[in-house]
Amino acid sequence: MDDGTTFTYSNQFGGYWYYDPENPLTNYACAQSWTPPINETFQYGTDNIRGVNLGGWLVPEPVSHIRTRFFGPAPALFEPFVNTTYPAVDEWTLSYNLMNETSQGGLSGVMTNHYETFITEQDFAEIAGAGLNHVRIPLGYWAIETWAGEPFLEHVSWTYFLKAIEWARKYGLRINLDFHALPGSQNGWNHSGKLGTVNVLYGPMGLANAQRSLGYIRILAEFISQPQYSNVVTIFGITNEPMGTTMGQDQLASYYVEAYDIIRTASGIGEGNGPYVLYHDGFFGVAQWAGFLTGADRIAIDDHPYVCFEGQSATPYSQRLTVPCSSWGAMFNDSMTAFGLTTAGEFSNAINDCGLWVNGVGDGTRFEGTYDGYAYTGDCTPWIDYQNWDDAFKQSIEQWALASMSALQNWFFWTWKIGNSTVTGKVEAPQWSYQLGLQGGWMPTDPRQADGVCTPTAEFDAPLSAWQTGGQGAGNTAGSAAAQYPWPPATISNPGFVSAAADLPTYTPTGGQVTLAAPTFTAASTTVSASVGSGWENAKDTVQKYTAIQTCEYLFPWVGPTAPPAPLCGNTNGRRDDGEEEAYAFPAPTPPPAGSS
Repeated sequence: MDDGTTFTYSNQFGGYWYYDPENPLTNYACAQSWTPPINETFQYGTDNIRGVNLGGWLVPEPVSHIRTRFFGPAPALFEPFVNTTYPAVDEWTLSYNLMNETSQGGLSGVMTNHYETFITEQDFAEIAGAGLNHVRIPLGYWAIETWAGEPFLEHVSWTYFLKAIEWARKYGLRINLDFHALPGSQNGWNHSGKLGTVNVLYGPMGLANAQRSLGYIRILAEFISQPQYSNVVTIFGITNEPMGTTMGQDQLASYYVEAYDIIRTASGIGEGNGPYVLYHDGFFGVAQWAGFLTGADRIAIDDHPYVCFEGQSATPYSQRLTVPCSSWGAMFNDSMTAFGLTTAGEFSNAINDCGLWVNGVGDGTRFEGTYDGYAYTGDCTPWIDYQNWDDAFKQSIEQWALASMSALQNWFFWTWKIGNSTVTGKVEAPQWSYQLGLQGGWMPTDPRQADGVCTPTAEFDAPLSAWQTGGQGAGNTAGSAAAQYPWPPATISNPGFVSAAADLPTYTPTGGQVTLAAPTFTAASTTVSASVGSGWENAKDTVQKYTAIQTCEYLFPWVGPTAPPAPLCGNTNGRRDDGEEEAYAFPAPTPPPAGSS
């Protein structure tokens, strides 16, 4: 590995790694005998996605909020700052705390060490060896840049995403790049970077934040559409869990149509030209998107089915094993027909909300009746004390996992790895760790065991239509799509205040063309022959990134519903004239002084 350590690659499924230091972009590796090698086409809709998330790696998170995962895959980053006067509850507040943690190298030192050690090449090797063929990698916008006043460590996570591409290529894995955290926040949850309110397609900064996000989607799309990377990064999840029920489905659809046009401008049309464009269902349910953008080239819809945040029950796994098939099988099967490729971007083995920080730092659990007025259901201890689980309990979890995999068909388990707590020295959310489940004996050692478990509920009649996979007819979207969902939408919800898009702040695409850095390769005593690309696939795409208009007024991007500036433009008092984006006051307690604890 990069640090000089070695490990033995074990793959019982006929997979093999391949790496040529003289030509490091070679695509010969194969994850398993039944998975096409990287230099062949993965037939989505026929070949099943069996994947895991690399949660908590490039977007660390301690907790989340309602209807999504709550705990953090990397609790050790946050635990030192839980009891400070400025608790770390998201990456924003973590970053402020780390700026003062000079003993460990500050923000840059701690975060770089986390990126370097939490996920390594060995994890990619183990994932392929576990019979899996995809990884979903959450990435925040600060991998590209930050604006003044935003505390995130910029650029560095992109360096490690490039490592992920290299390691995935080496072991025959394909990547779903998930744009996980947008400026302003697309859902108000902590994994969007900052806990608070929705500010994308909602509120006075909703249009401006969406514009900025679309600009970053363009930059990412131009990079991953280059032929050096398109065989590895085959799916682009353009926005993780947008709170569509707050934004409005028409507004979200307009954003999705615009993003599709941006990505296909970068990639071109047809199989082999850039990634599948993956839309989250916005919590409307996949059925509500049936027929959306019929004829579009390689689009997919994503849902994150969890049961653990619903009504709590002490009923054991062994008596609930029909739930995945009955709840999800028909829904996903129908969507494969009515929409096209349908994925479960996240799911887990948890059937209750027991676990460290499941509902927030310092909050209790629904199950134990210590959270949000819920009645007591039972004691969480036996549900998380995996070191004392007996074989029967482990087998029941494995059967739950197999039923879930069968029902969902194309899936990404959340998550591959959960870090140990610095307090207890062990994983405190065991039902969420695929790796721990393999080590402990409650995850299937061969995910193909799931095939047929939900028969006949989940039996999609493959293949997908030709246009859905980049074949004949791909890209022939209905002419009414742009008219039905114009960009920008006419209104952006801003309850109690002005909502006409024309009356809200906007940015301008005059900020220059930003390209992402390409990987660098070195090899001892050899000549590296590899064209890593320019970072921009379509030279005819000359649209620049969004930036502030120097004569216009803006609010804090995470402000929430309020009155927009009046007038929007023309008043230059207080505006910068040096070409830099404006810094905004952070409406929160002052960060602790250096050295405080």
